[in-house]
Amino acid sequence: MKVYRDKTMSDQTFELDDCVFYDCFVKNCDMFYSGGDVDFLNLRMEGCRFHFRGAAKNTHQLLEVLGMLSESPQVSQLGTISTVKLD
Repeated sequence: MKVYRDKTMSDQTFELDDCVFYDCFVKNCDMFYSGGDVDFLNLRMEGCRFHFRGAAKNTHQLLEVLGMLSESPQVSQLGTISTVKLD
C-alpha cells in the first residue's frame, strides 16, 4: 500500500487504489479510482478531478442513471476529508 504522510502535492496524478493519505494537501490533481481500498485522514483537496475506472466507473454510471448523483465528482473549492475509508 502506498502511504503519503504530511505532504503537499500539486499537478500530479494518483491511482487511489491501495493508497493512504495522512495529513496531506493535494491541489489540481487527477485522482483515478477503480474500486479498491483507499484511506484518508485529514486530506485537503482543491481543484482535483476524479476519474473512475472498472467497477467504480460502472457504479458511478449506475448512480447517475438512477439520479442519485447531482453533479460530476470534482473538488473545485477547497475541501477537507477528515476520516474516510472506502471498502
